[in-house]
Amino acid sequence: MKLKSLLTAAVALALAFPLSAQRFCNPLPMVIGQGGNAGGDVSVLEHGGKYYMCCSGGGMWVSDDLLNWEFHAVEHIPGAPDLAEYNGKFYLTGNSDHVYAASDPLGPYEDLGLFKNTGPVEQGWNGGFDCKIFVDDDNQPYLFWPGRGISGIYGVKLDPNDLTKFAGTPTHLFGFNPMHAWERYGEMNEYPTVAWIEGPWVIKRNGIYYLEYSASGTQWRSYAEGYYTATSPLGPYTYAPNNPLLRKTDGLVTGTAHGSIVKLKDKDEWYQFYTIVLSNPPGGRRIGMDKVTFDADGLMYCKVTESPQPAPGRVANTSVPASIPVTINKMTGGDNQSVFSSARDGYPAAFAVDNYSGTVWMPEATDAAPSITVDLGPATPYDQVQHFTVDAMRVMFNGPRRGFGAAAVLPVYKYKLEVSSDGKKFVTVLDKTKNNVAKDVLYDEFAPINCRFVRFTVTDWPKDTPLGVIDFTVFGYPEGAELPQYATPTFPFLQYQGT
Repeated sequence: MKLKSLLTAAVALALAFPLSAQRFCNPLPMVIGQGGNAGGDVSVLEHGGKYYMCCSGGGMWVSDDLLNWEFHAVEHIPGAPDLAEYNGKFYLTGNSDHVYAASDPLGPYEDLGLFKNTGPVEQGWNGGFDCKIFVDDDNQPYLFWPGRGISGIYGVKLDPNDLTKFAGTPTHLFGFNPMHAWERYGEMNEYPTVAWIEGPWVIKRNGIYYLEYSASGTQWRSYAEGYYTATSPLGPYTYAPNNPLLRKTDGLVTGTAHGSIVKLKDKDEWYQFYTIVLSNPPGGRRIGMDKVTFDADGLMYCKVTESPQPAPGRVANTSVPASIPVTINKMTGGDNQSVFSSARDGYPAAFAVDNYSGTVWMPEATDAAPSITVDLGPATPYDQVQHFTVDAMRVMFNGPRRGFGAAAVLPVYKYKLEVSSDGKKFVTVLDKTKNNVAKDVLYDEFAPINCRFVRFTVTDWPKDTPLGVIDFTVFGYPEGAELPQYATPTFPFLQYQGT
């Protein structure tokens, strides 16, 4: 296809599939600012049509649409924070004995002191760990928290006049059950008597209380989310038969747990936010989001995704096939013409397209404009040459996330994406060479365009550490007539991956 034809096709596709049909893709590309980063254990609150997010690592994010988030430096954000609203005030708690209150979600927050337990430690109170405040429809506040290890989840009424005071005896709601294999400790859930039950979160829908929780431990890719249901806040709770709610141990999005569920304002549409546990760096974490659905029996479902999904409140565009990754493992083999500008020993460019967070491509230190060009065509001369329509790109950098003061090192990356039909003449479809927003996960959409080659170039990055690319993925779908649509059952690999 000649350059003129390439541009003509791009314009036609852009008119057919406007960028207003915006989507999201996991891991979420969260802004990182001085005073915090999106480090997991995510709590999201809807208030007045705006959504407020806080995470371990400090800071707070605000959004109108769950898609675009603005960072705010907010003091007193504890580890594993919980943000709750009660009687016109906002309360922060989490991995802390302290309760903080403010008249605005963004603070300033006042320290109200410690939670005050009226009973002995044996009744379940451990001094403050993953605390969650839930306010029922009758305006009665409750506190939920986990014990240590296999202890499980506890709950208690709070004093409506003072949310630091317990208004009764704590109730043990459930503990670790070794018959629930996904709860067991270990990358392969190989410890039958060890677990770490944590991260409670409670919602109410149609008279049913859903209490979700996390296991087996935040250091594992087997980290997962389950839930129990009840008809009253303090139970008795029943284990859901379709558990675990979230569990994914392969691909780029793994270790999906410890999060929160938020309802869209004025809609019966719910979204699950969760921690993503990376394989590299050890302990590295990001944020994910996916749509929650409920069946006629009240069972809750959430499918973990790592390809573009319709933005909250919007429906899938069924006039084109679903976008899927089209660059995975296409750096070597046969007649493949993929190339890269440079690579350090032990960090080949193939690591950037292997769909795994445990590897990283690192170009040479002298490479001023590192690039990777991926041939989307087949690997042997005996195969028909294939072109793809591409429309989005995701990049994960292995860069600095350090410091919270004025001297904080923020991950600002500048880059561009070009496409070509013949590997010689390239057209720029995405130009972020003047980017000044700090993110180490990037997701960009652009007008759909047909091509065989995609070239990603980094033009600037934080220079205090070597540049590393954990993931580079371009999304699209294969060229051709008779392409399957979202609802076509004979091509499940091309179907929309939401629920």
